[in-house]
Amino acid sequence: MNVRRQRSIVVIAHNLRSVHNVGSLLRTGEVFAADKVYVTGFTPYPAYPGDERDAKLQAQQTRQMAKAAAGAQLTMPFERHPDVHALLGSLRRAGYAVAGLEIDPDAVALGDYQPRDKLALLLGDEVQGIDSVLRDSCDVLLQIPMFGQKHSLNVSVAAGIALYALRMA
Repeated sequence: MNVRRQRSIVVIAHNLRSVHNVGSLLRTGEVFAADKVYVTGFTPYPAYPGDERDAKLQAQQTRQMAKAAAGAQLTMPFERHPDVHALLGSLRRAGYAVAGLEIDPDAVALGDYQPRDKLALLLGDEVQGIDSVLRDSCDVLLQIPMFGQKHSLNVSVAAGIALYALRMA
C-alpha cells in the first residue's frame, strides 16, 4: 500500500437532517482518517458526556445513528458546535482552508483541486445544500463530476468520494 503524506482534514456537517447520513459520515470519516467531524445547525449527533439534550432524544438518535456508523460513533472524534460561522473563523485562524462540497457553476471539479495541508470540508443539508451565505464564506467550492442522468448524490456518499479524493491528492 502506498503511504501518503497525511493532511489534516476535518468535516463540517451543517444542517443534515438524517441520523443515518450522520452515522454514515462518521463511519466514512473514520475510514479516511478525518481528524474530526463537527456537527452544526440542526444536524443530529450521538450522545456524549455533558450532552444537555433530552435523554430520550439522545438515546433515540444514538441508536439510529449506530446502525449506519457501525461503531464509528464511538471512535470518530466529533464535536457539536453551536455557531457554524464562528467555527469557520476558528478553523481559518488555525490555518484551514474551507472547501464547500456543492453543485455550483463556480465549483472546481474535485479531481482538479490540490488541497492544502489543512482542509475543512463543509457539507450542507440534503435538500438545499450549502446556503448562499455559507457558500460565499468558502475559500473554494468543490464539485464531483457526474456523468449519468442523475445530477446529485446522497450527502454521505458525496462526502465519501470527496474524502477519498482529498486524502489521495
